[in-house]
Amino acid sequence: MSKLNERFSSALHSTARAWRLAVDRRLKHLGLSQATWLAITIAAKATEPLSQTELAHRLGIEGATMVATVDRLVKAGLVVRESLETDRRVKHVVLTEVGNSLYNSVRAEADIFRNTLLANVDKEKLQIVTELLEQLQAVAESSS
Repeated sequence: MSKLNERFSSALHSTARAWRLAVDRRLKHLGLSQATWLAITIAAKATEPLSQTELAHRLGIEGATMVATVDRLVKAGLVVRESLETDRRVKHVVLTEVGNSLYNSVRAEADIFRNTLLANVDKEKLQIVTELLEQLQAVAESSS
C-alpha cells in the first residue's frame, strides 16, 4: 500500500469517527446516544419504512443489537414497530410524531455543526471530495 493510500485510509476513518463524536457531543443535551440519533436519522431519511433488519444493515450493526436499540426507541415513544400484512414476522420501524419532532431537532443541530465545520472549505474541493467519497462508497458496497 502506498503512503498516500495509507494516509487517506487513516484520515477517512479518523475523520468519520471524529465527525460522529462531535455530533454526538452536540446532541447530548437531547439525551441521545450515537446509536439512537443515527437510527432515528436513518429511519427519518428512508423513502419507505425500513425493517429492523434493513435498519441494522444501514447502521452496520448486528440484528440483536438493533432489536435492543429499537426496544429503547419504542419505550421512549420515538418509534413503533409495524407488522407487514403479508409477513407478520417482518417489523417495520416507523417514527412516531415525537420521533419526527426529535429528528427535526437532531437535523437542526447537525446542520449548524456541518455548516460551521465546512464554512471555510473551498466549495470546489468539497465537491471533488464528496464525489470521490460517493464513488468509493459505491465500490465498497458493490464488493461486499
